[in-house]
Amino acid sequence: MNTEKHQITVNNITVEVVRKAIKNLHLGVYPPHGRVRVAAPLAVSDDAVRLAVIGKLAWIKRQQAKFEAQPRQSRREMVRGESHYFLGQRYRLRVIEHHAAGKVVLRNASIDLYVRQETSADQREQVLYRWYRKQLKALVPPLLEKWQLVLGVDVADWGIKKMKTKWGACTIGARRIWINLELAKKPVQCLEYIIVHELLHLLERHHNDRFQKLMDQFMSQWRLHREELNRGPLGYEDWDY
Repeated sequence: MNTEKHQITVNNITVEVVRKAIKNLHLGVYPPHGRVRVAAPLAVSDDAVRLAVIGKLAWIKRQQAKFEAQPRQSRREMVRGESHYFLGQRYRLRVIEHHAAGKVVLRNASIDLYVRQETSADQREQVLYRWYRKQLKALVPPLLEKWQLVLGVDVADWGIKKMKTKWGACTIGARRIWINLELAKKPVQCLEYIIVHELLHLLERHHNDRFQKLMDQFMSQWRLHREELNRGPLGYEDWDY
């Protein structure tokens, strides 16, 4: 699909304009810093985009203020006492030295990270993320099975990877969906929302009115789950959806 991208300024707000073969204009404000993006039909002029943005200025500023007020985590140093998240719950990290391969044990209030004495912060993080990946690999299949039946679609493959711009992705031609590894930190209903979102792209490629109606039909609370994704401390990296 042909797309055109450029930026315009409206009332001192930078607006990313993406033109593509869609029927309706869509305006979004994205975390972590309130980036404004407009997806517009190819025939819609910049003046028309400006008018649409001006009409939503109050809403845009409210969204940006909400994101700016959201707490942010610094880069994790992987030391004892740090906050880490799993399925929406906050845990304190306990680093425990031992003389074997790294492993993670989840306790009631802590994530116990067993590592060798000489491991660096990056190596400790790799151990934790391997554990996150293992947990997602257990959580995703039953959700996929459930929603493929509900939606009447079938995926050929799925995978988990770290992504810096999306919570999920769908490669429609290959019928493959991707899940962001960071979703291991979010409540399970957020993971389920992303799975439904990506599966629905097999029925509707674009984020248009039909797509939103399908989301409303099959997951009426999807907007609440989307808000949950953007609630709570933001990581040091920029994630949006």
